[in-house]
Amino acid sequence: MATPQLSPGVLVREVDLTVGRAENVLDNIGAIAGPFEIGPIDEATDITTEQQLINTFGKPISTDAQYEYWMSAASFLSYGGVLKVVRTDDDDLVNANGSRGHTVQVTDLKIKNYDDYVANYAGVGQTFGYAAKTPGTWANNLKVCVIDNFADQQLGIGTTAGVAVGQGVTVSLTNQVVAGSGDTSNFTGYLKGIVTGIGETTVDVKITNRVTSAGVSTDVTYAQGDQARSFLAGNDVSFINSSAVGVATISLVGGNYAKDWYDQQTLGLTNSTVFWKSISPRPLTTQWAEDRSSKNDGIHVVVVDDLGDVTGIQGNILEKNLNLSKASDAVSAENAPQKIYYKDFIADFSEYVYAGDDPSDGSDGFAAASGFSSGYTPITTASGGWNRNAQGITFNVIGNDTYTLVSGKDYSATGGFTATLGNLITSYNLFKNKDEIAVDFLIGGPGLADKAQSQAKAGRLISIAGGRKDCMAVISPHRADVVDVTNADTQTDNIIKFYSSLGSSSYAVFDTGYKYTFDRFNNKFRFIPTNADVAGLMVRTAVNSFPWFSPAGQQRGILNNAIKLAYNPDKAQRDQLYPLRINSIVNQPGVGIMLFGDKTALGFASAFDRINVRRLFLTIEQSLQKAAEAQLFELNDQVTRANFVNIVEPFLRDVEAKRGLNGFLVICDETNNTPDVIDNNEFRADIFLKPAKSINYVTLTFVATRTGVSFEEVAGRV
Repeated sequence: MATPQLSPGVLVREVDLTVGRAENVLDNIGAIAGPFEIGPIDEATDITTEQQLINTFGKPISTDAQYEYWMSAASFLSYGGVLKVVRTDDDDLVNANGSRGHTVQVTDLKIKNYDDYVANYAGVGQTFGYAAKTPGTWANNLKVCVIDNFADQQLGIGTTAGVAVGQGVTVSLTNQVVAGSGDTSNFTGYLKGIVTGIGETTVDVKITNRVTSAGVSTDVTYAQGDQARSFLAGNDVSFINSSAVGVATISLVGGNYAKDWYDQQTLGLTNSTVFWKSISPRPLTTQWAEDRSSKNDGIHVVVVDDLGDVTGIQGNILEKNLNLSKASDAVSAENAPQKIYYKDFIADFSEYVYAGDDPSDGSDGFAAASGFSSGYTPITTASGGWNRNAQGITFNVIGNDTYTLVSGKDYSATGGFTATLGNLITSYNLFKNKDEIAVDFLIGGPGLADKAQSQAKAGRLISIAGGRKDCMAVISPHRADVVDVTNADTQTDNIIKFYSSLGSSSYAVFDTGYKYTFDRFNNKFRFIPTNADVAGLMVRTAVNSFPWFSPAGQQRGILNNAIKLAYNPDKAQRDQLYPLRINSIVNQPGVGIMLFGDKTALGFASAFDRINVRRLFLTIEQSLQKAAEAQLFELNDQVTRANFVNIVEPFLRDVEAKRGLNGFLVICDETNNTPDVIDNNEFRADIFLKPAKSINYVTLTFVATRTGVSFEEVAGRV
């Protein structure tokens, strides 16, 4: 009611009747679960193309138990929908993995998915170094090559007798040019380092400090070719033991040399030689660590298809994870706030591996042995372990190492890729809660070897769809009931018996089909169930027409990539099947293979026993539910009710104009929002719909008349 005016004037009021909107919310999303070759376990992944299906879940395996799932998924995608794919769990699935030193692999490691890794495997104390991203044999023989800033130079010394890791190394410097902050000076003193590795005639050296002739020591960062920060051929190099006693002094002349250590390092591959320097410059201290007075946190991690088992190319570098950090708080200087802590980065971006155990144990690093003079204060492993915040840490180093992934296992059942009923149901149960995950079609895919289990799986899908009330389960018969059964009447009886145990539901669709199609990955023709095609036909109908059109018949019901059918029912057989809620898939000469029925699995006569009506109501219900959510917590008064009606009626008029309705009525006023309803904090709207009906039966009557008979005399009388 307008505010009364006490004197002449103009009162301006605003009433907003535009809050909320009604839009088509069907997203044409299918869902399928099965024993795929690779991919995360018990996690729904959105797939939009066949290539993405290959990249994420592998290719079809040449066993009935597996290729039917994969090819069903591919069939649905061919119609243009989005598919949520779940890889089903199995007791024997194991991730291939490798430990440092290659002496122990975890034989029962199963990392299901990213969330499982974060919750259970991302912390310290793991027993694996690197593990395949997903379980299976697919990753066996992958190699993970790792390198950090372990040493600066490699010295050729003729003999390494008396030299040990951890000994000090010095070289005298006289009048070497040192670049400072805006000035250049000459340095006289000595360069100090620690032996980190020993070969037959070489030692690896980490350069740590530069000491003036007055005894002032400063940390130094190695720079190749910098005479004030490098060991150079022609210099005298001294080795010092833990008692500060010199054990050798060697002149780097002739056959002796000083080389950059990183330049000599190769990936640990079986049949090829790849130098690290060809991949990237050596990992240095990151900017994040440098800003926090830290050192030696840089690390490269490269994944290689060593034997060609994944890509068919031996030594193929699958991915490069470069210039990462050992510091748990490290952030990219170029792409902040992107973390570059190696475990987090690899977990987020690697397609192939997770990182587990950090190798910062007591045998790693370049710590000097105890007993050195104060000028050789060791860098201890205790102070340099990985997985710490960067502030003030000189991180431990490991050098150049390669992890070989082994012990991955596939599904244990016969054929290697057979999922159990219980595991399949666990996977499909991920779709129970419609508030957590959107889906329009639950695709049954193939059944199981046992008919009763196939029925149980179908029953569970129907139950989930009925519980959600926003999607449809699409089911095909048991494979053994139709494939390789030569008698069509026997096939008919088998199909009827199979579906007879399944309950009545307008949220399910039954078909008869197994189509014959080509598997290009195994160069074979295969029979696969057509339930994914039926779901795909509903997608195509929604995209090309509207959801409330029937997906059956010559206009919209032609299946993709179907060569023939395992069972092609004739008219008499279809007459048996259709009253029992079963839609035939038929091969009609000159037309093609098509869906030839549009019944839901509802067991009694109703408007909802037709697919187009059920899809119409799903569309309207979900759209108007979203519109109604905008009214929550508003006042239940004339304004709110008028606003809701103003949303609903234009939407329904649009559906009516697009042939989905033959009429509608919306009641949302005081008649159904009574005082009791309002006092109970409720809001009610009654929406009456007259759905358009599809044509299922056509009768053509041809009447012959005598030559002299008028048509008016006989019209309407036969």
